Amino acid sequence: MQQPDCEGQFHRTMKTRHLIMLSLGGVIGTGLFFNTGYIISTTGAAGTLLAYLIGALVVWLVMQCLGELAVAMPETGAFHVYAARYLSPATGYTVAWLYWLTWTVALGSSFTAAGFCMQYWFPTVPVWIWCLIFCVAIFLLNVVSSRFFAEGEFWFSLVKVITIVAFILLGGAAMFGFIPLADGTPAPYFSNLTSSGWLPHGVMPIIMTMVAVNFAFSGTELIGIAAGETENPRKVLPVAIRTTIARLIVFFIGTVLVLAALIPMEEAGVAKSPFVLVFEKIGIPYAADIINFVILTAILSAANSGLYASGRMLWSLSNERTLPRCFARLTRRGIPLTALSVSMLGGVLALFSSVVAPDTVFVALSAISGFAVVAVWLAICASHFMFRRHHLRSGSVDALHYRAPWYPLTPVLGFVLCLVACVGLAFDPEQRIALWCGIPFVAFCYATYFITQKLSSRQQQKVSNAAD
Repeated sequence: MQQPDCEGQFHRTMKTRHLIMLSLGGVIGTGLFFNTGYIISTTGAAGTLLAYLIGALVVWLVMQCLGELAVAMPETGAFHVYAARYLSPATGYTVAWLYWLTWTVALGSSFTAAGFCMQYWFPTVPVWIWCLIFCVAIFLLNVVSSRFFAEGEFWFSLVKVITIVAFILLGGAAMFGFIPLADGTPAPYFSNLTSSGWLPHGVMPIIMTMVAVNFAFSGTELIGIAAGETENPRKVLPVAIRTTIARLIVFFIGTVLVLAALIPMEEAGVAKSPFVLVFEKIGIPYAADIINFVILTAILSAANSGLYASGRMLWSLSNERTLPRCFARLTRRGIPLTALSVSMLGGVLALFSSVVAPDTVFVALSAISGFAVVAVWLAICASHFMFRRHHLRSGSVDALHYRAPWYPLTPVLGFVLCLVACVGLAFDPEQRIALWCGIPFVAFCYATYFITQKLSSRQQQKVSNAAD
């Protein structure tokens, strides 16, 4: 039962290992395991590798900005607090809802992807049934306690990390002929990277798919969300940020190199994970079943992190008094049950997408979620730029315990690259829906903020007049 008051606070129970694995768990999921196939089919093998290298640079820039902000101000649901403080209250409000949209929509794409995984074993069972089962399971995992959630996520993420390392080693061995391919073809080495040309469709597909790449990297910013539930954030956050970025770059670039080298452009897509395609090519007994199971747990782990993040964002909005106070209520175990329940609405999108053209809707959901997270990254870079300017005007920056290098290049370049990714959506018919949904959503958030603030001011004025 929920507490009667609205002023419950989260407990600082997360340790460094929890924070690192929470971030990795949020990242290593649907984007890497499924979207990579879409990116290969669109940009070609070499283009995919280049797109992920650019994406790695963007993540590094954004995380440096976030690191400085989070260490200076460790708060739960931190993004919109920074944006409200250093950009504008309306922008902070919009950022919070955008990040909520990121993970709520990602829940839909994650459950759809999990349904695809189950169809590998049960091809006659509809995807929507699996979506419904996973919706219930993930919700239950989130409502026990934050420590239980973090501990479970640690072990789920550890399985994914071990699998990624094994995939890179086995796939690399197949690339160079140490493991023969099942169909008897010679080792490809790096021939598939250029079999269709270096950039078969030019540079534009890379720009068009940058949001999909950024969506694959989304989740690193969960470090900022969990800052308010972390032990000793001044010490833990910098270590978690550096470790997470280093591992992600190794895991992602290594994985994409193997995928691009072993899967021809014309065989890639989202109907089947490219990871399963690779293990089918290698021909290791039951390897495809094993990797499909690991992908399933990885996707559900990412959904688990996503529900955690979206629930905390609603809690933070309510805590800042921009949503009804019921969203800030915590259970006796420190769980924002109301916020989690509303955030789970994203799972309903999975039921819809699994019935109506699942392949097409999956790409659309990923694009909407990708647009939202890139918009949040834009706000993080802009907030950091203004935050550092504020400190420079007020004196020395020596008091900052974590400083992003190369200011102002870091926030400016991060902002520009994120903006280019958003513009690229306009040129991709399959992902353009993200702009059609995303831009009106941003406008609606700004309008809602100003309307609610005006109504709130009028109400306060009436109360004041009545008191007089």
